[in-house]
Order: sequence, then C-alpha cells, then structure tokens
Amino acid sequence: MRKIPVLISALLLCNTIFSQSLSDAEKKIVDYINLHMNDAEKMLADAVNINSGTLNKAGVKKTGDLFAKEFTKAGFTTEWVNLPDSLNRAGHLVATRKGKKGKKIFLIGHLDTVFEPDMPFSPYTRLNDSTATGQGVNDMKGGDVVVVMALQALQSMGLLNDAAVTVYFTGDEEKAGIPNTVSRKDFIERAQTCDIALAFEGANGLNTVATARRGASGWKLHVTAKTGHSSGVFSSGSGYGAIYEAARILNRFREELSTEKYLTFNPGLILGGSDMQYDEKNAKGDAVGKTNIISPEVVVTGDLRFLTEAQKDTAREKMRAIVAQNLNGSKAEISFQDGIPAMEPTEGNNKLMLVVDSVSQAMGIGITKAGDPGSRGAGDISYIAKYVDCLDGLGASGRGAHAPGETINLKEFPYLIQRAAILIYRLTHTE
Repeated sequence: MRKIPVLISALLLCNTIFSQSLSDAEKKIVDYINLHMNDAEKMLADAVNINSGTLNKAGVKKTGDLFAKEFTKAGFTTEWVNLPDSLNRAGHLVATRKGKKGKKIFLIGHLDTVFEPDMPFSPYTRLNDSTATGQGVNDMKGGDVVVVMALQALQSMGLLNDAAVTVYFTGDEEKAGIPNTVSRKDFIERAQTCDIALAFEGANGLNTVATARRGASGWKLHVTAKTGHSSGVFSSGSGYGAIYEAARILNRFREELSTEKYLTFNPGLILGGSDMQYDEKNAKGDAVGKTNIISPEVVVTGDLRFLTEAQKDTAREKMRAIVAQNLNGSKAEISFQDGIPAMEPTEGNNKLMLVVDSVSQAMGIGITKAGDPGSRGAGDISYIAKYVDCLDGLGASGRGAHAPGETINLKEFPYLIQRAAILIYRLTHTE
C-alpha cells in the first residue's frame, strides 16, 4: 500500500520554506561536493575502467568491491547478496545505515553494463572540459557515483546520524537473472521496509525526473500451416502457409495497436521456411527456404512495452483476438512472458517530484518537472513501484547510453550530486 501522502504534504509544506534559498547546512553540502569533484571523477574513472558486463561476474563483483569501500567511508555497513548458481549472475551490493530519524530511504543503482568482455573496450577518457566517455560512464556508473558522493558529503557533516538509508546496487539490471522472482526477491523485500525509493538511472538534463517508466514483457508467436507445392498456395486445399499468416498477424498488430500512446511492440526475430529449427535459449535459429514449398512453420518473438498494467492486459487481449482469426490452412498461437512491471504515474510520485523541484529552484538551476515516460525503458525501480512512492532519472546526464562512445556531461555532474545530497538530507530530516 502507498504509505506517504501525509509525508509528502509535510515535505511540501517544509519545502515552501526551503525553496526560497538553501539552508546553511545545504550550502555546506554544496561546498563539500565542489571541493571533492576530483575525487568523484577519479572514482568514476576507476569504476568505468573495470569491465562489468552483466555476464562478467568477476568484473561486476570487482566494481561492487570498489563502491563498497566508498560506502564504508560514508559510515555504511556493506554486504554482498549472492544469487543461485543457476542464474549465472554475480549478485548485488547492499549498503545500509540503520536509524530512527526521518523517513526510510531506498536508493537504487546498478553495477553492470551492457558491454561484455568480448566487445571492444572503451576506457574512461576526457574528451574536453565538459565531456568524458567510457563504458557505462553514464549508464550507470555515473549515477552510482552520484549516490556515493552525495552520501559522503552528508556523512562528513554528521547529517546522516540516526538516518535510515538502504542503498541497493544490483549486479544484473541490464539483463536480470531469470526468474526475476529469484533475482529480485531480496531487492523487493528490502524496499518494502522503506518509505521512499530514489533511482539514479541517467538524468535527462537538470530539469526533468522520471515519475513513471514503462514496463517490458515478451511475446512469442508460433504459426503452423499445411505444406505442399507452392503452385497450390492460396487454394482452398493448400491454404496460405505459415509465412502469410505470420505477416497478416504482424501487420494487424501494427494497424490496430501502433497509435496507442506509450504502447509499443517490437518483433525482434522472425524465423520461417520450408524447414526451420528455433533455439529459444539463445534466441537464434536456422531455416531453409525452398521457394517451391509452402512454409509449414514460423516463429516470431518480440517485446511489449506499456505504461500501466491495465494497458498491458488490454493489448494482450487485442493481440490474442488478432492471432485467432487464422487464414485458411493455418493455425497460430501467442504466448506472453512477464518481464519488468511498469512504474505507473501516481499522485505520490508527482508530489515527490515537487520536492525535487523545490531543491532545484533553491539551488538556482531552474524548475524540475516530470519527463516523458515514453523516452525510457524499464528499470529496477519498477519492481517496487507499487509498494512505495518513487522517482527515477536522478543520476548522471550524458548521451549515447548502451552504445560505443557513451558520454557523461561533466558540467552538470556536480549539480546532480548536490541535488541528490540535499534531497536525501531533506527527506531524512522530515518526520
């Protein structure tokens, strides 16, 4: 259940006072961070220079060890959460401070990147005074450093004394261990003990945060049909074959569902022919396509993204109905696989965004508003969005995430760390 409409109202009342300017303590937070930006950049470079592709378990653990030492400096107790060997994932880093003052805060990052060891390596490199590049520099080792430096700043002034803060850096956000009921079990359970969750995926500049994120799920279309000589295709005896039926279904998906806001469905693989073998585990296959044979089988796999669970369920029903209207001589079935749930837009999330806005304005960096949820994929925060009010997009800013040449905006970096620190300070000092 949602816990904190009363809390948010109190925060907003409190922040009408703060919004005029920063308090003396908050000005000291800003000064501390400005004095330690060289330390922040070194920490970022050290993290980026460790390959921590999701499947590189040793690299993920090494990155976790680096951040664990930094959390210790901020007075946190750290532990490593191991996952079953069957998941083939490194595990997660958790850092905690137990206290009774203020609200219980859950901070989210991740240690892994999309760049596996067999990909060309890009070390941390300064391109100019405002930009650096490197694997995961923005998504999301920059966001991890935002969290660490914000907490170190608060610790240096005794502003975390008796605060209740849990930091959870997952080791497999980019490709979660399956089943996610196992890989995210501890994550969800710890979040449920907290009042507010803040996630530090990449910021879209200084003036937006994510009050909602789309969820992601998968689907598989399997079409079978009569086969025979191609000269009989379209006839009442031979029918249309599996490829035409698959094409009909995909095109109907596009015609009937593609204009709905925040709903997308992308076929990522299509495999068919006169003979085919589909390797589901590795998402690949082989096919032989003799043009004089009507194709007897097609497999299509794809994803489905949605803003709410209701939107997901409605889309699935429409897709099932389209699949059921088979062309002559064919039969089709569609199955769905749940993935990451949606972080739905809520009143509580929007009110929490207003607290961030008050910090931004007090810092003199302008207003903060809700970003477009359609611009983001799914993230770890979505697993817990139904339990607590939450925000995402509080991390580092930059360009080109998940691609060679990914960058971080070093000019905005200190402001994002400062805002995170002041936000955590205000939340942990509000009863």
